[in-house]
Amino acid sequence: MVSKFRVMNMRTTMEVGKLANRYATQLQFCRLQNPISDSLARHVHAHMIASGLRPRGHILNRLMDIYCKSSNLTYGRKLFDQIPEPDIVSRTTMIAAYSAAGSLKLARDIFFATPLSMRDTVFYNAMITCCSHNNDGFAAIQTFHDMRRAGVGPDDFTLSSVLSALGLIVDDEKQCQQMHCAVVKIGLGFVTSVLNSLISVYVKCASSSMASSSSASVMTSARILFDDMLEKDELSWTTIITGYVKCNNLAAATEFLDGMTEKLGIVWNAIISGYVHHGRFQEAVQIYRKMLLKGVSQDDFTYTHVISACANGGFFQLGRQLHAYILRTEAKSTPEFSLPVSNALVTLYYKCGKMDTARKIFNKMSVRDVVSWNAILSGYVDARQIEDAKSFFSEIPERNLLTWTIMISALAQNGYGEEAIKIFNQMRTEGFEPCDYAFAGVVISCAVLGALENGRQLHAQVIHLGHDSSLSAGNALVTMYAKCGDFDSAELAFLTMPYVDSVSWNALIAALAQHGRGRQALELFEQMLKEDIQPDRITFLTILSACSHSGLIKEGQHYFDSMLSTYGISPGEDHYARMIDLLCRAGNFSEARNLIDSMPFEPGVAVWESLLSGCRTHGNMDLGIEAAERLFELRPQHDGTYVLLSNMYANVGKWDNVAKIRQLMRGRGIKKEPGCSWIEVENKVHVFLVDDTAHPRVQAVYKYLEKLGLEIRKLGYIPDTKFVLHDTECEEHKEYALSTHSEKLAVAFGLLNIPQGATVRVFKNLRICGDCHNFFKFLSRVVERELVVRDGKRFHHFRNGECSCGNYW
Repeated sequence: MVSKFRVMNMRTTMEVGKLANRYATQLQFCRLQNPISDSLARHVHAHMIASGLRPRGHILNRLMDIYCKSSNLTYGRKLFDQIPEPDIVSRTTMIAAYSAAGSLKLARDIFFATPLSMRDTVFYNAMITCCSHNNDGFAAIQTFHDMRRAGVGPDDFTLSSVLSALGLIVDDEKQCQQMHCAVVKIGLGFVTSVLNSLISVYVKCASSSMASSSSASVMTSARILFDDMLEKDELSWTTIITGYVKCNNLAAATEFLDGMTEKLGIVWNAIISGYVHHGRFQEAVQIYRKMLLKGVSQDDFTYTHVISACANGGFFQLGRQLHAYILRTEAKSTPEFSLPVSNALVTLYYKCGKMDTARKIFNKMSVRDVVSWNAILSGYVDARQIEDAKSFFSEIPERNLLTWTIMISALAQNGYGEEAIKIFNQMRTEGFEPCDYAFAGVVISCAVLGALENGRQLHAQVIHLGHDSSLSAGNALVTMYAKCGDFDSAELAFLTMPYVDSVSWNALIAALAQHGRGRQALELFEQMLKEDIQPDRITFLTILSACSHSGLIKEGQHYFDSMLSTYGISPGEDHYARMIDLLCRAGNFSEARNLIDSMPFEPGVAVWESLLSGCRTHGNMDLGIEAAERLFELRPQHDGTYVLLSNMYANVGKWDNVAKIRQLMRGRGIKKEPGCSWIEVENKVHVFLVDDTAHPRVQAVYKYLEKLGLEIRKLGYIPDTKFVLHDTECEEHKEYALSTHSEKLAVAFGLLNIPQGATVRVFKNLRICGDCHNFFKFLSRVVERELVVRDGKRFHHFRNGECSCGNYW
């Protein structure tokens, strides 16, 4: 009887063993990480449960591994929790799975719950790798120290992982040297993979912005280590050369390249990429030519960087030749190859002004990604084809943050401020958190629109999202506050920036110029020089504007002359135009004429417009007519020339000439831009035109203006009817025409609706007229508050009967 039971038990044990082996064999087919493996593993697992088999540890470990690697971590953890006493393999499997999933905390829970007696080298390696992969370099190194204290011997994989972790935090060459000593003591100082990792640590230390050691010193240590290696592989060469590239020592990197006998394409790619990254496009092309001569194989990485060099260096013909070469040699390319190369080609053609060709390449692409769409969008923006950009933007199937930012910036910088704000709000509605560049774009939109309150709200969001340290956002805020008439906030934004650049200084100098503080602008410029910030061509544009708006002729001449002699900056037409504007505002027409004659190039629109504007101010008819005739030739459809010339004739009562100019405009289909002023009240913009009847509250505004007019007449205000540019004999009609100017309507509306004592800020598209300017000086005394008017040229701050411009505008 006993023998019978023994036989039955033996048979049962054999059958269970066969069943277990069969399931184990089936699970061998599930090693691949794909949905089919996951499905098959579930199927086998279900059969185990149905058969009543209680699988042993090795089968459970295999199942756990398959589930974890098939992104089914929940199933894997359930199996782990069902094991009464998980072995070291189970624990290691779960730590590796949590490492891949980015769950460092859960991996640590399993690690610390594992007895010291169970831990082995593979187990520690999994935890060190998990810390490293999840960017916790300190924890990885601490785990390595714990491993050594526990007497567990590290292997080459351990050291590679620890060195990778050290690369995340290294900031001193001593740290590299200490780990170098540890590698030698452990006895793995001859293993190529470990030495590659050690060289990588030296390289990361050398290129770290936080490093206390000099990059040259650290790279010398890396070089010695590289030279002493018994066996070098592709990674060895790539790491050391990339290190020199990252430290901007491209000469040393190229020297290494010339001494390399192996034809390693990845190394050549690293050098080409480095030259492109540092803006040395000609050298990048030369390295590529050497690569071709040596017969080194090229790939998509090679082509994209060389095409980028051609695009950014302006080597269009070379880029076209490379395009033809790719079409000839890569006729059967894979989508993985063709997508990045096609994207680079699109960028090449649009940057070289061939937008139609760029679009043809895009249309022929069989596969596109968001980079492809962004490249075409950028092309339309660069070409200032904003309507095409808007249309294309609406077609983009998948947008990323860059897509939104490109569109917001394009709209903001091309006069579509309201649309830029709408796009920004739409971006946020769709769940995108704006970056500092997106904020910069929408803040500039507020500057263009004069939407101060909206700009202030955006400033709060910039701070809330942590972008207040951004240069682009900070510079945009300085510009926004300045252009919205709040200079004090502009100055405060500048002073609270953690660091500033030449753009920041230019923005504040421009703000001072716009607000009539010419002397302060020059003082700030001198302070900028003391801070070792070198001026650029934009700086001198702002300085010349400051001098022009404040009548600082000698100072303007000095800075204009110093551009080339002191700073090596050749004045452009825009600088000449500002200088001519400065001379003409002061009535120095002979000097202005001499300067035009001495220009090293033919004067263009900006120069003649400056001359005509000055002639209109001072009534210089002969020179004004000459300037107007030149402008008619250069830009016959622009209304400003006709208006300025007409106003000149009107000022001297030549109404027949005024009529001829208006007839000429009608014949050429040219319409005068109407005077328009706007004001923001309670986050709503109110727009007024001259002689406005459309605004719903305009009648109340007219009544209030009439009342104000009576009060300021008591102080001595007399309407200056010479600014009425229509031929009418009735003085009463002339005074009425002056009273309906759009800026007067906007200011009166602000006084009615903005709390007592608050500053009233109004924006106007055209230059303020002399009568309005005088009106507001008297009005500021009557209402006892500051009135700020931004016209097409500058700001006027009216306070206590005076204007910040000193009547010089």
